[in-house]
Amino acid sequence: MTIAAVIWDFGGVFTTSPFDAFNRYERERGLPVDIIRKINSINPDTNAWAKIERSDVDAATFDKLFAEEAAALGHDIRGADVLALLSGDLRPAVVAAFFACKARFKVGCITNNAPTGKGAGMSSSSHKAEQIADVFAQFDHVIESSKAGVRKPDPRIYRMMCDALGVDPRECVYLDDLGINLKPAREMGMTTIKVTSEAQLLADLSRAVGLSF
Repeated sequence: MTIAAVIWDFGGVFTTSPFDAFNRYERERGLPVDIIRKINSINPDTNAWAKIERSDVDAATFDKLFAEEAAALGHDIRGADVLALLSGDLRPAVVAAFFACKARFKVGCITNNAPTGKGAGMSSSSHKAEQIADVFAQFDHVIESSKAGVRKPDPRIYRMMCDALGVDPRECVYLDDLGINLKPAREMGMTTIKVTSEAQLLADLSRAVGLSF
């Protein structure tokens, strides 16, 4: 089938990856590499991270719950510190590719986010929040986990996007920086792209949609 829509994750795709910020935080504090991601992978449907991305808890409660999960593994990490690391910087070349796609296809965004910071991108500054809001305003449809009460990789969230855009999953390209979030989309028939770098994203997307970036 021909491509009718390009569906995007946001953090780590349009912006620099929060995982880089996690690793920097870990290095600065002498913590094991990827310990934050490890904590977030334990009980992934019921842990503090899952709860805040569905807005089941507020930032203050997340701070406490995450600290307890970190302490269970022998580490002192506040949830508030982790939330402060979530907002990356926009990648201009990716934004340009997005607008090229928007001119040809429907465009949607499915983002797992938390009710923290400023705006959907959880920005740490008003200026950054305004930049990100300008991009979000250009999507045909946006699903935020913190507002929808459902988060990736729950298959329902991908079906919600297809229904909103009026497209068949087999007509969609989906980009995400987490493999676990790509699996349900791929099983539904979407063409999936795992984002590992800006250059790789642009090359793979170019091949998938037949545009040059």
